Amino acid sequence: MTLLVDTIAKETPTLMNNNVRLQTIGDIDRLPEKTKAKFLGCIEQTSRNTGLTMVIALSYSARWEITRAMQEAVRLAHNGSLRPEDVKEQFVSSLMTTRDMPDPDLLIRTSGEYRISNFLLWQLAYSELYFTDCLWPEFTEEEFYKAIIDYQKRERRFGKTSEQVNK
Repeated sequence: MTLLVDTIAKETPTLMNNNVRLQTIGDIDRLPEKTKAKFLGCIEQTSRNTGLTMVIALSYSARWEITRAMQEAVRLAHNGSLRPEDVKEQFVSSLMTTRDMPDPDLLIRTSGEYRISNFLLWQLAYSELYFTDCLWPEFTEEEFYKAIIDYQKRERRFGKTSEQVNK
């Protein structure tokens, strides 16, 4: 983690020059204090950037995220500000660490694995999945283009049938 955060700190001027905002999802409270402080400093320094947003998942698991969201819902119910009929899909989404981010359109899974590995389980509900045998360190721009071309051939249905989409 220290290597990652040191690298991000070193690259923060580049993020600033390119108008990139840094965000994170995950339980960063589990990071060592010095590492956490440096990382939060980079996030704060880039917080006003309006171009691209780079999101890094640190100490993240979807089960952690969903558990944390349910704990918050129980707290709200306990203090009387949440009723069962208030719990709708949009409300659950609002409790996720990704609440201010769009759901992914495409998940690219490298290394020949055919699983999503406890990653964004709520958010991937209608995402397209692309699997490749290519290992992450060898995942090149050309491999990325292959994934995009494959994605462009898909019919995005968001849980509907082709007939329902074409009406």
